Amino acid sequence: MSRFRVLPVLIGLFATVSSAFATNPELSSAGLEQRVDFWKKVYTQYGQDDIIIHDLYLVNLIYDVANDDDVRSKTAAAQATLREIRAGLDTPEAFSPEARMIRDSIAAQGIPLTASLLDDLIRNVHTQRGIKERFREGIIRSGRHVEEFRETLKKLGVPEELALLPLVESSFENVRSRAGAVGMWQFTRSTGRQYLRITSRVDERLDPSKAAQAAGRLLRDNYNALGNWPLAITAYNHGQAGMLRARREHGADLNVIINEYDGPVFGYASMNFYSEFLAAVEVYDTHANYFGELVLESLVEGIRSSDPMTFAIVIPLLVVAALVASAVPARRASRVDPMSALRQE
Repeated sequence: MSRFRVLPVLIGLFATVSSAFATNPELSSAGLEQRVDFWKKVYTQYGQDDIIIHDLYLVNLIYDVANDDDVRSKTAAAQATLREIRAGLDTPEAFSPEARMIRDSIAAQGIPLTASLLDDLIRNVHTQRGIKERFREGIIRSGRHVEEFRETLKKLGVPEELALLPLVESSFENVRSRAGAVGMWQFTRSTGRQYLRITSRVDERLDPSKAAQAAGRLLRDNYNALGNWPLAITAYNHGQAGMLRARREHGADLNVIINEYDGPVFGYASMNFYSEFLAAVEVYDTHANYFGELVLESLVEGIRSSDPMTFAIVIPLLVVAALVASAVPARRASRVDPMSALRQE
């Protein structure tokens, strides 16, 4: 049975995807335009103090924007307005201004207003916090790793665009999630142990290079099992076994799976993961349009590339440090750290 009572989107209603997608037909966004558009807004329009009130499934149907102080009251108000529309379908001329605004937003998506649709919308009011600042910083940090990750994935036969997956997973930081996933590539312990060394003393999930190699192998394995990249990338979040079940029940079209699959843990995160990735690639490719020109960090931690003044200072420091190190007796040389003065805490 379909999760939705109506088709969620009219294809072509929103802007076309960027040339980065057009050059890689295996990373199609067809049918996902609304989801991609929504996540672009999350990444570029709404900041950490903004809480988007929207529909759980028709994610780009946005009712309001709140903050931590008024999110409950604004969420309740959105639900009350939907109830007003539900009760007054036969007398739309009596709608309040708020009801007319939401009615028009629904109509703009090509969805006919029905009582059953309104019942769904009332149940499915959802909130999502903006991450504009964090996404911008993630783009800046990506300069340390993204070219290495691209080369690693290309050698494994994985689309090089997936070098940007850490923008979605970790903003290119070694972080630990509430679910216990660790590192830039956010491996859980159970999945990580299939590809990495994880012991009480060593955790290779924290090594960006080794984790990128492991992520490439995992993504390639997902692709070999599932047959296309939208499913393989979704499986990075949902798990290969869950996506194999979804494919058996509903076929290989991710749009159909999103609309029809009723897996026990196939929720908001899983159904949006691929669209989040597509949005991240598009924003990264055109980030100057959203954030202005950014100076990305270099492989040297804390040093921004394309900054001649920085390198005018750094290079002499490195030379001096190397000369000092060469003059120190061998038994003490290991204590010299030529980069210690350059690290940013």
